Formats: sequence, structure tokens, C-alpha cells
Amino acid sequence: MTVATKAARWQRYWDRKAGSYDREMAVWERRLFGDSRPWACGQAVGEVLEVAVGTGLNLPFYPAQARLTGIDISEAMLDIARDRAAELDRSVTLRQGDAHALPFPEASFDMVVCTFGLCAIPDVEAAVGEMARVLRPGGRLVLVDHVAGSSRLVRVVQRLLELVTVPLAGEHFLRRPLDQVRASDLEIEQRQRFKAGLVERVVARKPGG
Repeated sequence: MTVATKAARWQRYWDRKAGSYDREMAVWERRLFGDSRPWACGQAVGEVLEVAVGTGLNLPFYPAQARLTGIDISEAMLDIARDRAAELDRSVTLRQGDAHALPFPEASFDMVVCTFGLCAIPDVEAAVGEMARVLRPGGRLVLVDHVAGSSRLVRVVQRLLELVTVPLAGEHFLRRPLDQVRASDLEIEQRQRFKAGLVERVVARKPGG
């Protein structure tokens, strides 16, 4: 199956999932993710792109002065994000697009944010490469995701989960986007891992500027 075919399939999946997404994420927020959203979004400055913005759960946590653009593969998710932005009286540009081929010129943003999205984007390497491409020199990439656990036993359980979640929803548990960031030209500035290594936060800077 090609990346384009996978992307079309996951677009249909997330369109169907949009109505229940917030309720399901609320459980994980309480049990696992903690303050990861405020941590990521609170660092935003200047022109900010959020990849896999989804239903806009991060919108309340961005500083008022950040100029936001959000992109997501699912138009149904974006409809919810638009309603959320209106309720918050938050100015944000929301558009449908593919993380593997971001519809922006090089060096368009001061910061790129992606929270809990790379676990389900088909080609992580391509997505991280695109995020780096649209960053301005000196700009920062901020990532949060659930990742492969730090213990072998946890990873065995995660591998068993993937037997169901990858075919069903493209949801991976054994990924570590940090690996793709390390393989890029970005310079890692912060890295935090917690909850038995299941959650990882990364800040990386694009050289220059």
C-alpha cells in the first residue's frame, strides 16, 4: 500500500472518528499525558504551525500573541476545531492537508508543533522532514507523543496492541519520533521522557538564524 493510499484511508478513518475523539483523548490526558499540551503550546512564538491539529484541543493553550496555522488530514476534525476556535475567540487559519507534503514554502514558520500526531502519520520520516523544511533558520520544532516504553515488558505489550491498532487505525505504539529528529539536521535542545518512558517531549532547533 502506497503512502498516498494509506493517507486516504486514514483520512476516512479520522473523519468517522471526529465525533468521539475528544472524549477518548480526555481519558489519556488524565492517565498518561499530564500537562503535555500546555507545555508544548506555551512555548509558541511568532508564526506557528500545528501539524495534525485535529479537533483543536491545543488551541486554549497557545499564547495570545502567537499567530496560528493548523493543518489536518480530516475535514471533519477541522470543523470541530473551527467551532472551538470561535468559542475561544481565537484567530487561527485551519486547512486540510497532508503532513507528508505540507502546502507551505520553505522557512514559513518560527515554530512547528505536533502533539500525539506522529503516532498515526504513515511516514514519520517524511513528516519530520516536512516540518523541518517549513521552519525558518533558528525556528523550533516541538513534539509530544506516546512512544516505545523504556522496559522490554512494556514494549512487548505495545507490540501486541499494534497487531490491532495499526491495521485498524494506523496507530503505532513502538515509534520514537526522536529517532527521526536525530537523523535530520535539527539540533535537539530538550528531551523529556516519563510515565515508564511512554511519553516523550522533544524540542529541536533548526540551525541558523
